[in-house]
Amino acid sequence: MSSFLHRFAAEFASLDADKLERLGELYSDDVHFTDPLHEVVGLIELQRYFAELYANVEQLHFEFISHDQVCEGQGYLRWLMSFRHPRLNRGQLISLEGCSLLRWNADGKVERHRDYFDAGALLYQHVPLLGSAIRWLQRRLA
Repeated sequence: MSSFLHRFAAEFASLDADKLERLGELYSDDVHFTDPLHEVVGLIELQRYFAELYANVEQLHFEFISHDQVCEGQGYLRWLMSFRHPRLNRGQLISLEGCSLLRWNADGKVERHRDYFDAGALLYQHVPLLGSAIRWLQRRLA
């Protein structure tokens, strides 16, 4: 088990809207962050992105399921994210599994963070009308 990944997961899980200045302890100044919906370059932009995320949700929690270092300075974390958004799923809790691929430098800061998850399960399936259409289409394709 990687001590870096274990520490990163614990620190990341403890973040909230009032602790975003701590992102500088986890990420390099030139971090490159990508998820299925956004791409952000630089610590200042990452802090802005996270501030917007936390401002738009009523609750956000990460549970890290597993982690593995694949080579020196690179590894992945599997996680379960749970959140509430007033305009999605009628404000009910939404849970989503995902995986983060991380690459960190010799200073112990993440330079590259790429998240993999189902954007439909995160967002689109919970939007009124659009969600119904997506679920109908999924049933038809199954």
